[in-house]
This record gives sequence, structure tokens and C-alpha cells, in this order.
Amino acid sequence: QQYVALKSENDRLRGLLGSQGRLPYEVLIAELVGIVPDSNTFQIIIDKGSSAGVKPGLAVLDAQGLFGQVIEVGRFTSRVLLVNDSDHAVPVPVNRNGVRGIAGGTGEVDSLVLENVSVTADIVEGDLLETSGLGGRFPPGYPVGTVVSVVVEATSAYAQVLLRPTAALDRSRHVLVVFGPNPIQDPAVEAEQSQAQEEQPGQLPEPAL
Repeated sequence: QQYVALKSENDRLRGLLGSQGRLPYEVLIAELVGIVPDSNTFQIIIDKGSSAGVKPGLAVLDAQGLFGQVIEVGRFTSRVLLVNDSDHAVPVPVNRNGVRGIAGGTGEVDSLVLENVSVTADIVEGDLLETSGLGGRFPPGYPVGTVVSVVVEATSAYAQVLLRPTAALDRSRHVLVVFGPNPIQDPAVEAEQSQAQEEQPGQLPEPAL
């Protein structure tokens, strides 16, 4: 039984390292060490914090797709909001034709929704949606979800499009924290850093080019 458990963990790590190889940015492997005990949210705790360079806004991936994003950072741990949380949303295009949309969480473990989709949009069951890279928060081209149903009602201007997340949200134990392309800094942290730089003595401003 111990051998089977170790083999399973090694397989997950190999998949994660394969994901790392597809990313052009610096990444950090982190391990899930806790789950936020709140039935109204989907959040986890990872074992990397500010001491490892983690900042709010960084994307978190597993071997299969987008897992979530860092929302709170301590010295040695960080809190991650999962993609299926009702407060999470990410811009996505359809891999097949480039049709853009917003994938939002539904508060269910295995479900996302594509928001405000026109009834004329070319989206069908089985389409893969991936991160667009717009806004610089998430790396582009990483799987987010697969379309499982498209429902069009005659009285509605929008189609109801449900997705299944590609990430193993309820099973992954190891994840990648991505430092790029342009991590969004917490305004409070930016202010502290700017103040610290201003208070450092003996530094002259760089000459204008």
C-alpha cells in the first residue's frame, strides 16, 4: 500500500514537472497543507509564502490546468482561491476558434460557467477553453475547462454554457506557483516597498537616458 501511494505521488510530480516545462516563466512547486473550512468558499493553503517570493495575484496551476490564484500571503504559507469558487473569474478563448469569454466559478467542485455567451456564439460541447493571458495575471494557453453542455432558450439572449475544470481541484496535492508574466502586486505591499526604497540612505537616482 505504501508503494502504491509513493508511485501515485511520483506520477503526480512527473506531471507537474511536465507542466513546468511548458511554461516560459519562473515557477515554484508548492504542496497543499490545508483547506479553508468554509462551505461558502473554495480555498486551500499551500506551504510557500513571502519568504519564497510568493505574492498576491500569482497564478497557481496543477498538471492538468489552471488551479486558482494566490489571494493572501503569510511568511511561510499562502491562501489560494480555486477557479471553481463563485468569486473567481478568468478571461478565456475557445481553443478551436478563438471565441473569447469569461469563465467563472459556480461554487461547485466540478463546474464552471461561461458568462454572457451570445446565443449565436460558435461554442459546442467538447470545446476546450484556455487562459488568454489578457491582463497579465495568468499565463496564456493553459487549459481551464471543457464545455460539457450548451443550452439555448428561446426567451434568453444568452446561452447557458457549463464547463468541467481541467484541473484536479479535489485531488491535486502539489501545484505550481507562476511568477509571471506580470504578477499583480498587492497595493499595500507596493506602498511599503516604495516607502522602504525612499528611506534607504546613500542612494542616488539613476541618470535619465
